[in-house]
Amino acid sequence: MIALSTHPTEIATDAVRKKAGNPIHGEHHWRYPAIDEPRDALPYGDMMVARWTRNDAGPFEASHQGHAGYHCIGLNLKCTTLSFEHAGRTIVSGRVTAGAVQVTAPAVPVSVRFESPGDVLHLFVSQQALAECFEDLFGQAHAGEIVLADPRMLRDPTLERLAQALAVSHSTDAASGKLFTDSVCLAIVSRLVSRYFTAAARQTREAAALPQWRMRRTIEFIEAHLSDSIGLAEMAQSAGLTRMHFAAQFRRATGLRPHEYLLRRRIEHAQQLLTRSRHSMLDVALSCGFRSQSHFTAVFKRFVGDTPYCWKVKTNVNP
Repeated sequence: MIALSTHPTEIATDAVRKKAGNPIHGEHHWRYPAIDEPRDALPYGDMMVARWTRNDAGPFEASHQGHAGYHCIGLNLKCTTLSFEHAGRTIVSGRVTAGAVQVTAPAVPVSVRFESPGDVLHLFVSQQALAECFEDLFGQAHAGEIVLADPRMLRDPTLERLAQALAVSHSTDAASGKLFTDSVCLAIVSRLVSRYFTAAARQTREAAALPQWRMRRTIEFIEAHLSDSIGLAEMAQSAGLTRMHFAAQFRRATGLRPHEYLLRRRIEHAQQLLTRSRHSMLDVALSCGFRSQSHFTAVFKRFVGDTPYCWKVKTNVNP
């Protein structure tokens, strides 16, 4: 099959490719994220998520030789009709429902022929991320490289919900978007590692609450960086834990996901600034880690029930 690298219908929609602050990269070409670096360099870090959208109803063919150091997890977002080949063997030919997931191991060639429009998230995952999830799940390091070698289409309600959460997670707040996307991607990888290695590991282990001394370090770090773009990795590092271990223990201790706690603290800090200063709404937004006044207003209203201006007036603070 031939990859038509310049075909206009292979270009991702502007809504996905250009949206400001969107942590999901758009794909100009199937399984090639739109990045500035050379394609053979794959400078993703340990994970990256991209979206390939095609609205043309006519047939379309593409292929990829496989990324050398990355698994590619395909998360189908809408029903489509296609033929998919993995290492020269047909995996599926016909209708594929929304929520279907397919995993391609590194350096495995694949090809596809779409017979109808399609919308797919591609999550590129390094050995570093796989090893981290494996150790958190099983309590020990994996011997050798981790290869998820089952290419069959699978259905998993948990993975479907996580994929949909990623698809609608676009945010103009770079810090929140980065943290949320990182968390959901880790949850997807962990779920797949768990399914692959043992049925028993698919049962979610109840995490212990984050110890007080680790919580104290995390809170101190968050308070010192409320205006900065921080992600799950930085928060976990402040507590001396891996991301997966930290996220579970933090939620156990607080009842909140890390990104929810961060947003709450930013809004609480904003309320303090609104009552103590005459700064403009934009200054307050930027001081609390938001990248735009509109996003600050939307998040403030979600947590408080009023816009920042209305809240300021109701609390008898001179606007």
